[in-house]
Amino acid sequence: MDEEENTDDKLTLSLEAQNALQSFLTERHQHQAQFDELRARSTQDTPNNGDPTTMISMEAFAEDWNASQFWYDDATATTLAEQLLDEANQHSCIAVVSAPSVFVKLKHLMAMRESTQRPTVWLLEFDRRFDIFNEFVFYDFNRPFQLPAHLKGTCDRILCDPPFLSEDCQTKAATTVAWLTRSTTASDRLNADPRLPRFVTCTGQTMAPLLQRLYRRVGLRSTSFRPRHVKGLSNEFRCYANFECPAWTWEDGSEGVP
Repeated sequence: MDEEENTDDKLTLSLEAQNALQSFLTERHQHQAQFDELRARSTQDTPNNGDPTTMISMEAFAEDWNASQFWYDDATATTLAEQLLDEANQHSCIAVVSAPSVFVKLKHLMAMRESTQRPTVWLLEFDRRFDIFNEFVFYDFNRPFQLPAHLKGTCDRILCDPPFLSEDCQTKAATTVAWLTRSTTASDRLNADPRLPRFVTCTGQTMAPLLQRLYRRVGLRSTSFRPRHVKGLSNEFRCYANFECPAWTWEDGSEGVP
């Protein structure tokens, strides 16, 4: 009798597992179909020659945890995008490295600006689903300089969220940031915004000692802002920047990355 009950339990669990798997596959198929439709619509012209991709939200992109994808919640993406856009104009160039949710929010915010006042924006990202955007540039942190030559030394506002909490990933991402950064001459520095170039890096708190070494020259420091993710993260996440703003201040006693 016990053996028979155990067999029934195994059959029941097996059926539940099959149903769960079927539900997962159905949901994934539906999501892919919706995304394919979205991609098709994005290539179509819109009234007044508008950019159809400004209407795309992060809901169109399912997270891939195997690729270490964890999207920011809307409030976090908005805060980060607003600080990148603050006082930016048509001469500014913004690079968003491995943080597509911030890029998408930037697209939404820029759509409300006059076209003549919009900065240039680039998304450097490994996930090719985001090539739906004209601003997409394929980026593999393992090849930090394998990027279009025209991007070198052009960006004065850069946000980077390295996908992995490892010294290798963080170091290679930092070399990409340095490669992208716009250089300034002595005369430029006399007239430029002292907060430029702006750097923001969001990553785990455990990376702080490494960040201190990697970004010492640009004055990166720990801030009071705490990024949040849609589905949460188990590790302590922090925002580091080389400027203060209405959204954050330096952490008490912060000198460089603490």
